[in-house]
Amino acid sequence: MATAQQNTETSADEKQNTILEIESLRKTYGGVVAVDGASFAVERGTITGLIGPNGAGKSTTFDCITGTQQPDGGTVRFDGADITRLRPEQIAQQGLLRTFQIARELSEMTVLENVMLAPQNQQGEKLYRSVLPGLRGQVTEQETELREQAWETLEFFEIDHLARDYAGNLSGGQRKLLEMARVFMTDPEMVLLDEPLAGVNPTLEEKLLDRIHELSDRGHTFLLVEHDMDVVMNNCDPIVVMHQGQVLVEDSAEQITQDERVIEAYLGGEVEQ
Repeated sequence: MATAQQNTETSADEKQNTILEIESLRKTYGGVVAVDGASFAVERGTITGLIGPNGAGKSTTFDCITGTQQPDGGTVRFDGADITRLRPEQIAQQGLLRTFQIARELSEMTVLENVMLAPQNQQGEKLYRSVLPGLRGQVTEQETELREQAWETLEFFEIDHLARDYAGNLSGGQRKLLEMARVFMTDPEMVLLDEPLAGVNPTLEEKLLDRIHELSDRGHTFLLVEHDMDVVMNNCDPIVVMHQGQVLVEDSAEQITQDERVIEAYLGGEVEQ
């Protein structure tokens, strides 16, 4: 039998391993409840799946976590800090970023320029640093470092051959890879992936999944929304299932596939909490 001290130590270890904690999150739009008291946690270094039928509240949950939408209630903690009311750029500075269902590249800039633009607080953004002789060298030095980092990042995602192409000319799958490259130019601790494989051909899908696993092995954490159940079951552990704005269950892929509540939710049946 575990002692009280052992239970306390286990609880402390769990807290230390938790990088994202969602507690009683709620978001309404008029009379429609999009997220209804959702609570779940994401462990550091995992690829956690977030699934559910259409309208379950997954994307709204992402919006509330990353500051795109302000929740009506509940708390979001990242790495132990309360980020519930922070703006998206403030949350990004904490090391938590997201991608979108539709990639948001700067179409009239090259792929390389898109990636180089991603890091925040660049010295060249301040006009006086680019003009004053004593500071121009610092701007040039940082730009050189960013360019080298950008090339390395493009090579990692295997789109360096597209570096000089305009982002607006890329295919849907290539845009997803570019969006991932832009996110990882900021060296985030955790990334929320909103349907990263939608519209991606099988070859690019495999490439993107390989990169996600490699980054996870390096210590990055992912929360993944994806409608392809084979992808989720084969790549995510654990999996959080949402239904009608609430968390229905959080478990391993093996247990999820056998859970009657999950089966009923996807088949449109009534679900007992």
